[in-house]
Amino acid sequence: MRNLVERRSLLFQLVRRDFEQRFVGSAIGWIWGLIHPLALLISWMFVFQICMRVPPPPGVRNYPLYIFAGMLPWLLFSETVQRSASSLLDSANLITKTVFPSEMIPVSVFLSTLVSHLLALLLMIAVTMVWINQISVFLILLPLYFVVLGLLAVGWGWIVASLHVFLRDTAQVVSVVLIFWFWLTPIFITEKQFPPWARFLLVGNPLYYVVRGYRSILLGSGMPDLEDLAIATAYGVAMFVAGGLFFRHMKRGFADVL
Repeated sequence: MRNLVERRSLLFQLVRRDFEQRFVGSAIGWIWGLIHPLALLISWMFVFQICMRVPPPPGVRNYPLYIFAGMLPWLLFSETVQRSASSLLDSANLITKTVFPSEMIPVSVFLSTLVSHLLALLLMIAVTMVWINQISVFLILLPLYFVVLGLLAVGWGWIVASLHVFLRDTAQVVSVVLIFWFWLTPIFITEKQFPPWARFLLVGNPLYYVVRGYRSILLGSGMPDLEDLAIATAYGVAMFVAGGLFFRHMKRGFADVL
């Protein structure tokens, strides 16, 4: 019990340290966590709707909110994985000089990123209430999707973080993979707009199910698809277990390389 309490305290300190370091020296601090997704949304809307005049997907009532609802889970996942890649090297002093549970570092990265995610999510809910005068009672189900995203992101984070210790190009490879993964996730378009030969990629993409769930909860009035949630959860648990086992195996050589 004492060991569990100590680990919780350590995790809290890591999350606070990571969150503060992200905005250290900043005049407006955590508000940047809101500005970044809004800047992405505005730039994409300018390019696709104003410059290129791309019509919104069929059946979409509010294109900006449709994109924003899809962006939110993607940004939480991708930022966690990307930042986890170099997290062990950034904390090398802690790992090599103390008896330190290094597997907690990617977890702290996710929880720190989740704080910014919650701020952006509150903004999304407020805008939805004002813009389209809608709010769903199924918002209470969003924490389930946080858990799924956490399982996915931490599982991948453990893998890329441990690989980066030995292969210093891993972070760059992750950046490239995430670019392709982004466009294979239906954020700007619906799944029906994917060509038939490419739809098998959606089935194997856990973010596809999470994005659908977010949009159903934030922009719909009905209950999200529980089958989608079950599939995403299965992917998340599998990734979390696989990442944990991989990290545990690779961890044995950290001290020799860090």
